[in-house]
Amino acid sequence: MNAIPPSPTTAVRKRAATGSLLGLALGDALGFPTEFNDVPAILAKCGPWREMALPRPAFVTDDTQMTLAVGRAVRTAMDRGVLGPESLTGPLSEEFTAWYRSPDNDRAPGRTCLAACERLLDPGLPWQDASEIHSKGCGANMRVAPLGLVPGLSDEQRAGAAQLQAALTHGHPTALAAADLTAHAVRLLSQGAEPTGLVGLLRSYAYDNRGRYHERWLGDLWTRGQDPSAAHYIGRGWDECLAALERLGSAVRTVSPETDPCLATGEGWIAEEALATGLLCFLLFVGEPLTALRRAACTSGDSDSIACLTGAFAGAYLGAGAWPAEWADRVEHQGELVTLGALWDA
Repeated sequence: MNAIPPSPTTAVRKRAATGSLLGLALGDALGFPTEFNDVPAILAKCGPWREMALPRPAFVTDDTQMTLAVGRAVRTAMDRGVLGPESLTGPLSEEFTAWYRSPDNDRAPGRTCLAACERLLDPGLPWQDASEIHSKGCGANMRVAPLGLVPGLSDEQRAGAAQLQAALTHGHPTALAAADLTAHAVRLLSQGAEPTGLVGLLRSYAYDNRGRYHERWLGDLWTRGQDPSAAHYIGRGWDECLAALERLGSAVRTVSPETDPCLATGEGWIAEEALATGLLCFLLFVGEPLTALRRAACTSGDSDSIACLTGAFAGAYLGAGAWPAEWADRVEHQGELVTLGALWDA
């Protein structure tokens, strides 16, 4: 555990927001060609995993596209005043539906996101009815990093906004809790929290929030499930995330870096596994960010989402200097990623 609270100025000095967003996109681009392949197939295609090269061109998937959508929505909402559910819901819906209709939305997008965004186009439908209430896919948290990077938010704003952006498409309580935890992890790392204590900090956060339903942000979303109360609904999500963190804590101590991380913490198709496996790859190689990305991309699961989360964590902790210019300068959407990062690093 961190004895000294991290300082917000740490994030500014190292340009944590820029580093996190670039790392997310680089992991996404590195994992794009390996998604849906098992490890032997990846090794046959790419050679030794520690030598994996960034593809040319370095195209990204819907993971980065939707991260930028969240980032733009948050920027729009905050330009209009204090960040709250009233100011954020509209921009998020607009950005998500614009992504849904974009001709560039051809990077193997998730079915949950597509189905929910199609329903978000109906102006007469409450967003809670557009959400896929039983889905906890990793689309809920692969895009949430901006909420961990925006400065000046209260804990309630950050948690509520992180859960809201997940809930617009993924209504399962584990999706909400995993998105909240992912944003919290990015924030802690950006402010200098020690990686050795990170799992403990996240477990404490999960226990502290286990019974808290953010009604101001989520409205009556919980009633779409089959739970007797809002607290029961959200508690289910935190319990599944706590179980994933328990597996992660054990894996950090016992897993060989040469072993497919998915065997220890899950394949990452669902939100709590994406969080745990993305963190595992980062924690195995804290001082070697490119190696962490390569390990995440060479996995038997949802490799682009795992690697994008690994990159978000590594970049938040190490800053923009973690990524060699030869990689960072040619990843798709580099200009917008750097622009958003610079805004939040300022």
